[in-house]
Amino acid sequence: MQALFETKNASLEDALLESLSPDEPWSMIERFTSLVRESSSDDERAAFNYLAERLSALGIPHTMHMPELFLSVPVRASLVVGDRSFRAKTPAFSISTPAEGVSGECVRIEGFAAGRSADFFDFTPLSDVDVTGKIVVVDGFGGPPPVWYFQNKGAKGAIFINPGVDIHWGICTTIWGAPDLDNYQRQPTIPVVSINRPDGEELMARMAQGTVEATLHSKLKEGWFECPCLVAEIEGTIEPERFVLVHGHVDSWDVGIGDNAVGNATLLELARIFHNNRDGLSRSLRVAWWSGHSTGRYGASTWYADQFGLDLARDCIAQMNIDSPGCRWATEYRGVTVMSEAEGLAAQSVKDSTGFAFSGERPHQAGDYSFNNIGISSLFMLLSSMPLAKAEAMGYYSVGGCGANIAWHTENDTLEIADKDNLMRDLRVYATALQRLLNNPLHPYDFRALTAEFKGTLDRYSAAAGAEANFAPAYDALADLDAALADLQGAAADLAEGEVGDAGVRAYNDALLALARELVRINFTRQGRFRTEPAVRVPELPDLAPALDLADADHHMRRVTRTHLLRGVNRVAWAFETSANIVRAALEEI
Repeated sequence: MQALFETKNASLEDALLESLSPDEPWSMIERFTSLVRESSSDDERAAFNYLAERLSALGIPHTMHMPELFLSVPVRASLVVGDRSFRAKTPAFSISTPAEGVSGECVRIEGFAAGRSADFFDFTPLSDVDVTGKIVVVDGFGGPPPVWYFQNKGAKGAIFINPGVDIHWGICTTIWGAPDLDNYQRQPTIPVVSINRPDGEELMARMAQGTVEATLHSKLKEGWFECPCLVAEIEGTIEPERFVLVHGHVDSWDVGIGDNAVGNATLLELARIFHNNRDGLSRSLRVAWWSGHSTGRYGASTWYADQFGLDLARDCIAQMNIDSPGCRWATEYRGVTVMSEAEGLAAQSVKDSTGFAFSGERPHQAGDYSFNNIGISSLFMLLSSMPLAKAEAMGYYSVGGCGANIAWHTENDTLEIADKDNLMRDLRVYATALQRLLNNPLHPYDFRALTAEFKGTLDRYSAAAGAEANFAPAYDALADLDAALADLQGAAADLAEGEVGDAGVRAYNDALLALARELVRINFTRQGRFRTEPAVRVPELPDLAPALDLADADHHMRRVTRTHLLRGVNRVAWAFETSANIVRAALEEI
């Protein structure tokens, strides 16, 4: 399999890497230092116009779409306790309070959220405190799961104590993209504010002395807004209908240089070098810049997945997200987002282009990963990161971008967060991986790495369920799929010297895309194809994950869960069986 991940067009790859230059991306970054790119704002429009003008100057075909996105944009917030007013920020999709605010008794939630964690999409509700009619005070960031949880527990409002001296902007809705009839009712209905750690310590000290009443004030601009969505297309010469989608968000909190001006600049430079070498491209490259990432919960990327869903389902080879590359002190490739079947490609691309070590991790339900329900193999989100020793020496806590710089989602995310040398190194990684996806005759995926992941997942869930659930149908179908994939790998050895467009090569690649359409969905989604998932953690093979809850379930819930698992095993086994049939049909054509 190793050969699949290596380049089959070394001369083109060398030409692409040698043509990389900091001139175009750094000029763009400097321009963006004066633009607060809030979605639907004049500054965001100016940023998109700048990108479109540069694409025109470089002769790159592009389209500026103007979709209506559902946004929630924070305007102001404060927290009042007695005669003390605390500085605060409200996350997108909190509610606007009446002029007098929302008041209530504060209740401390102990052990609920790790105060130094930025995993907004997962949490463990350890507290059994009665929060009905109360304002909860919680360590950490005000992400979607805790807000949804406390709202449903009857809380009147929520105060989140961020881990440092700065307050981080955020978003608290579980709705992914624009709401539809299936999910509009999940929009938050309580006010939420965030304060910094020193003020949080003062608040908790007051609470330790007795009952504390707090008043939350928040104002947001909410509704449907026309926003830009820019897509450049660089057409391939042999299979132009097949394409890779590489993308990132333009909108920002404040000037947002590390999140995500550096990503926008990376996309522009990739568009430039691939356009200049377009005669050597076998397949097409789409480069997209989104709006509504932060205040629309991935609004434009979800709109694109909706608007062009059939096109993506038929012909998208991979999606590559670019967010916060090239930041200060970011010199390691650890915990890089990648799906299992693409991890070999990602690791080899990093090794060949930089010589650095690589470790990957399962994609979070985050970023602009708006394409899982279509079933598209995916790699990258955040890329290079600060070494842990450096972060510890700086006294930093975990954040969700900026190469682990805690300027993320604050006013401090300015030009000093970008690093030109790190940006150029990361550009080499992206260009290398893209070149191989676009030009290697065989798509550089290893689905047996995914079946190995599935085996580990089944083992974990089966051990937790014991005799309560029968996982045998899923195990049997998975073993059959893995055997079929082994045969397909054998065929790949014979096809490796073929050309893009050969009938056997095409049959092999068609099978890989069909596999992704089945297996990505079964591993990352619960909803139907072309639907959206909530912005909460999706566990491995989510239909079977409730097996982990059986041990603590009461008599009634144990039987409910057993029924759920029976249906889940059927869904998973059928996906494995369908995938094995896809592989065997391809082998007949090859």
